[in-house]
Amino acid sequence: MFGRNIVRIFANINNYGMIKETEKTIERQKQLALFAKALGHPTRVAIMEFLLAQESCYFGDIHEVFPNAKATISQHLKELKNAGLIHCEIETPKVKYCIDQKQWEKARQLFNDFFATEIIKTC
Repeated sequence: MFGRNIVRIFANINNYGMIKETEKTIERQKQLALFAKALGHPTRVAIMEFLLAQESCYFGDIHEVFPNAKATISQHLKELKNAGLIHCEIETPKVKYCIDQKQWEKARQLFNDFFATEIIKTC
């Protein structure tokens, strides 16, 4: 709750030289944080790299590549799916995972924009 109030305070102060946050800016920041969190584990990054090299991939294929337990891989896939970076199709008895190309492009653009920001002043 405290964090949201701070955002509101900073979002509404513009008379003192502060940048006014817009709903669009806040939504962009939330989306960037969601993608960053999803990619915040080395195994999830490795899974994404693996899927990027595939046309599509079945769960068993992913599990065979990584030394983790099936439950661990499932949890990582769930995190990536919740962030929208991948999607799955159930083809009984298998589950096929693919990169969500639209979301991947959105993530790429958000990260590119973020890291392209010039540093104004260093400490």
